[in-house]
Amino acid sequence: MKVTALSDDNSQRAQAALRCLRTAGQTVLPSLLLCDFGNLEREVRRLEEAGVLGLHLDVMDGHFVPNLTYGMPVVAALRKLTPLPLDVHLMISNPSRYVSQFVDAGADVLTIHAEVDEPLDVTLETIRSEGLGAGLAINPSTSIKVVKELLPLCDLVLIMSVNAGFGGQSFNPVALEKLRLMKDAVSPGTLLEVDGGINLSTIRGCRQAGANMFVVGSALFSQANYQAALQQLNNELQR
Repeated sequence: MKVTALSDDNSQRAQAALRCLRTAGQTVLPSLLLCDFGNLEREVRRLEEAGVLGLHLDVMDGHFVPNLTYGMPVVAALRKLTPLPLDVHLMISNPSRYVSQFVDAGADVLTIHAEVDEPLDVTLETIRSEGLGAGLAINPSTSIKVVKELLPLCDLVLIMSVNAGFGGQSFNPVALEKLRLMKDAVSPGTLLEVDGGINLSTIRGCRQAGANMFVVGSALFSQANYQAALQQLNNELQR
């Protein structure tokens, strides 16, 4: 797999983004899947003013999941708009084919799915060799036993609390047990992220189970005041 090497500046940016996420404690990351793409710059400014520490980008190919969203051009556009860490979740069938493009687009973390049919260790090692954070996502029906040998290659593990592919789904409590098990399985410094149905009713339980990054969609973007909505979520994390 041939990947264009990151420039020193890009590599330093990605590593700084990882350090920021690791030292932030509990972090709420807005999933831009539900934002107003007709006013993307305005949405980014509103999120920055609200105090978010990073952005979560859901890339879907219409093959691995039954939905189609956006790809490298939107990631590149966001990179030009903000210095915030870009946490890119690849819900695509052949992520190894596109690592170089997402590197060039300005991603800081690339997360691939455990369920794809390709050598996951090779792709994770390639992502890390390019200076990005490497993440591995598992769907609700996937056992953590399947990915245990891959955990040393992961800077981030994403526990899906819904089936990957669509926003607005209800939280599946099986994620709580997976978070507890994964917390004991990963090495110190590995980010433990949860995505799907995260709101004021579910975020605290996820923190107690071991998560330190919380991907939020409708709980934030359905509110008129992003800053107030983010503050409510952070308050719930601190309870």
